[in-house]
Amino acid sequence: MNQKIFVARRDFLVRTGAASAAIFTPQVLFSMSALAQDKSEKKGEGEEISPAEDLMREHGALNRLLLIYDEELRRIERKQDVEIDVLGKAADIIRHFVEDYHEKLEEDYLFPRFRKAGKLVPLVDTLLKQHQAGRQLTEQIRALAVSATPKDESKARELAAALRSFLRMYRPHEAREDTVLFPAFRTIVSPHEYDALGDQFEKKEDELFGEGGFFKVVDQIADLEKKLGIYELSQFTPQ
Repeated sequence: MNQKIFVARRDFLVRTGAASAAIFTPQVLFSMSALAQDKSEKKGEGEEISPAEDLMREHGALNRLLLIYDEELRRIERKQDVEIDVLGKAADIIRHFVEDYHEKLEEDYLFPRFRKAGKLVPLVDTLLKQHQAGRQLTEQIRALAVSATPKDESKARELAAALRSFLRMYRPHEAREDTVLFPAFRTIVSPHEYDALGDQFEKKEDELFGEGGFFKVVDQIADLEKKLGIYELSQFTPQ
């Protein structure tokens, strides 16, 4: 009798357990999936960008400044009205954001690590030399970005030459960094060090330009583009 009761209870538990699993498992799976997604989204909300992404988006800001230089150079060469104030402010952003901040990050955090690893050293040497040349050109452009320059043919030619040299150097410079230097950086540092550098870059940016400093600089560049009449992206589409 006891054996029969035991078997009956065992069969009952097996049947009800199977039925409960059939009903409950989809709910559990759904809840687990929703929880995992929620955790993933919350993690993403405060996730910092990587060092390479940070540096590459700053190159995007530099490219927009180069477009301003392009337009001003075109006007000088065609003897059209030059927005000299816009040019001066663009040069100031290049000095403070690109050279004193962005390039200093490369010089302080990337270049020494590549030299220590014995990797891409000739490229690093060339990039550093170009940083130094760029600073000289920027100083020259800032000095010539005064109202009297467009009226003086000699000064205007000097300004045009400085702009042309800056443009010719920096487009291949940043392209080589984006396609060679930055991708290789991951291979010479540990994942932990790579992530820590991203935090350091963001902290430095906040110290120099305030919270959300990159976006503030982009807004400043957009204002200059609007004053120059080159802000609307659609105008660059071939007809």
